[in-house]
Amino acid sequence: MDAPPPPKPKRRLLTRRRFLAAVAGVGFYTWQVEPRWAVLTERQLPIANLPPDLVGKKLVHISDIHVGPVSPTYLTSWFREISSLKPDLILITGDFMSANYTERIEDTIRQLESLSPGRLGTFAVLGNHDYGAGWKNWEVADELVKQLEPIGIRVLRNELIDVQGLQIFGLDDVWSGRFDPLAAMSKLDPNRASLAMCHNPDGVDYIGWEKHRGWILSGHTHGGQCKPPFLSPPILPVINKRYTSGEFDLSGGRRLYISRGLGHIMKVRFNVRPEVTVFELKAA
Repeated sequence: MDAPPPPKPKRRLLTRRRFLAAVAGVGFYTWQVEPRWAVLTERQLPIANLPPDLVGKKLVHISDIHVGPVSPTYLTSWFREISSLKPDLILITGDFMSANYTERIEDTIRQLESLSPGRLGTFAVLGNHDYGAGWKNWEVADELVKQLEPIGIRVLRNELIDVQGLQIFGLDDVWSGRFDPLAAMSKLDPNRASLAMCHNPDGVDYIGWEKHRGWILSGHTHGGQCKPPFLSPPILPVINKRYTSGEFDLSGGRRLYISRGLGHIMKVRFNVRPEVTVFELKAA
């Protein structure tokens, strides 16, 4: 008499358990590990007509801090790490906080007090979340700017500043209704070194950039926060879906760098680790 075939339900149950364990593991990693697993991205930043005294200087680019939903301990730790690098310049490309009104401003200032100013200055632009609920509350943004400047962070709102021969100009946020590249570049000398900050990378597709032929530092996208391997992120808060993260070649001799950001709105990241970018300035 033939022996009965071995039972299969246990194998199916084991496979199901492994699948559920894998899903739980990915969920835990996406929620608890990667949102706090930031990386220092080191790059060179070649700038045409860069003054010799600035060659080799260290520039740290921070974006999308999002005080509010992001762990204060995590942010403080990273601000101290950045300070230990002793950067010459610090540029912050917006979204200091996530707030409905002004309720996060004091927390934002308290967090940023852990960040030592750059030797040549710390400069910033505002992001859409810095304008409060609806992203067009100008009073919220104005109050934030007012409190940032006493701790050494100069916010550029469609304006230009000269730092030892390097023209740095910043654009106000696209969604705020205050974005004005023509005003920002009204005093720009196209024959001298220049560097731009624009929170939302969609802003680079507007008219008015003709005088600038250099780099534009940006943020806003968070790299999509979650990205399937080898595929584009499914959700991006931009019109031009090309703008994910990293370096992009633009027309007119311009180049764009989009930071994946240090913080988050929702505490989820997968395959898009948060970053702080350390640039070494060099002559193009």
